[in-house]
Amino acid sequence: MELEETSGEFKPQPDPRVRMPEPLPVRLVSVDDVRLIAPAGSEQRLDALYVGILGFERADPAAAAAAPAAAAGPDEIAYRADNFTLRFTLRDRPIERESMRPQGIDVQSLADVERMLLEAEWEYIRQRGTTPGWETLLLLDPGGNWIEISETRTVM
Repeated sequence: MELEETSGEFKPQPDPRVRMPEPLPVRLVSVDDVRLIAPAGSEQRLDALYVGILGFERADPAAAAAAPAAAAGPDEIAYRADNFTLRFTLRDRPIERESMRPQGIDVQSLADVERMLLEAEWEYIRQRGTTPGWETLLLLDPGGNWIEISETRTVM
């Protein structure tokens, strides 16, 4: 099979449509934005886990004008997932928690996340579910919040 010769000279034109950003490789298991608590001073460790390992995107404060819900306040850090935003309210210690229920996070590859957690020497627990093949990683984030990481496979 060979390509046919063109009848005229082809000049590519720039596409005038607005470029859509690629989807992020991480999703929150929730029905709306999630708000958690973290101690003040844990920002770098939160960035290392959520941005460096899990693939969240740090919310840009400049986006406040375009989308006020996406921006973080002065005592707040926000991370954007593909579907919702994860917000941390920074507080001084001691921190009281209403619940110890883990926040669900879906990633594209559980094996890749586990490898990065091992390289970062992060403690976690591997859990097997009641259905065959269902595995999750359970760990404490730097803010002291439990998170449960699972793998989702998208259907193309």
